[in-house]
Amino acid sequence: MNKKEILALPSMPAASPSYPRGPFRFIDREYMIVIYESDPVAIRHAVPEPLIPDPSNLVFYEWIRMPDSSGFGDYTESGVVIPCSFKGEPCSFIAQMYLDDDPPIAGGREIWGFPKKYADPKLEVAHDTLTGTLHYAGQRVAMGTMGYKFEDQARDPAKTMRSMQKLQVLLKLIPDVDGKPKIAQLVGVNLTEITIKGSWSAPARLHLVPHVNAPVADLPVKRIIGGRHFIADLTLPWGRVLHDYLKE
Repeated sequence: MNKKEILALPSMPAASPSYPRGPFRFIDREYMIVIYESDPVAIRHAVPEPLIPDPSNLVFYEWIRMPDSSGFGDYTESGVVIPCSFKGEPCSFIAQMYLDDDPPIAGGREIWGFPKKYADPKLEVAHDTLTGTLHYAGQRVAMGTMGYKFEDQARDPAKTMRSMQKLQVLLKLIPDVDGKPKIAQLVGVNLTEITIKGSWSAPARLHLVPHVNAPVADLPVKRIIGGRHFIADLTLPWGRVLHDYLKE
């Protein structure tokens, strides 16, 4: 390979790149989000400066079913999102993510800094209950449930749209060949080309189990606020650097 061919590659390994060049389009992406109040000390510990945790002390625990993702395939994801602000702008800090597909793990970490680890999440309908589970290393670490499509509690799609348009923030950490930090950034991403296909709210419950390698329970559940369920098409575009820890 010559220099031109090397620089044209979208990702590693050169013989078979892990993911193509984006942006990446998602069709029928399905979310279940359980919103709960947690411990403010634990939240502050999980949120990197200069982000400021929202004073509500809310945490969003989510499952996302992605059956049609360009370049990434068909997979499911689960993780923790914390409402924050950055220089006065409301944002969502994505603190933990667990999924069952290698290309989005590699691409998410290398491009944007999504905190992805391999695990076994599932989102499915069990009779009248939307049910999410997360297993890590064979052990269940999370289970969430909510009423399935409560028609009398259908959520305003405009509210869902505004929540999806909110700035998402990632902590991107990549070491150099000597083990020292090479990239240490807060990265911002705003989803684009969003179409809401359905949006519901319902009562919900969440159970988190302590696990050393999937520490979702480090943000304990104090009070359940409710559940959100929605389906959307969207595009994940390139990100931008909000804060560079190595240049401050």
